[in-house]
Amino acid sequence: MAAVLYEFGRQPYAAAQFFTKYQDRVMFGKDTYEITEYPYYWRVFETHDEYFNYYRPYHAFWKLYGMGLSDAVLKKLYYQNALKVEPGLPQTGWPR
Repeated sequence: MAAVLYEFGRQPYAAAQFFTKYQDRVMFGKDTYEITEYPYYWRVFETHDEYFNYYRPYHAFWKLYGMGLSDAVLKKLYYQNALKVEPGLPQTGWPR
């Protein structure tokens, strides 16, 4: 996810179809921990917002659009798939 958010946000319909089709195979992840960047991921994944800037203008000069993923897909993307792959994670306390 980390280095290609700007690609998802530039083709939101196709990206949303991809995430929906492969919802049991995708997991959210980044290669750096920069707290100011997370709202851009949430905005692309969770909203239908249109025509907003990417946080690094030297990576993408085009505008982004939200994919508006369903709650079911978002839960798998954010944590449910990780719980299946990494059994050492706490299995309780997550949103239902």
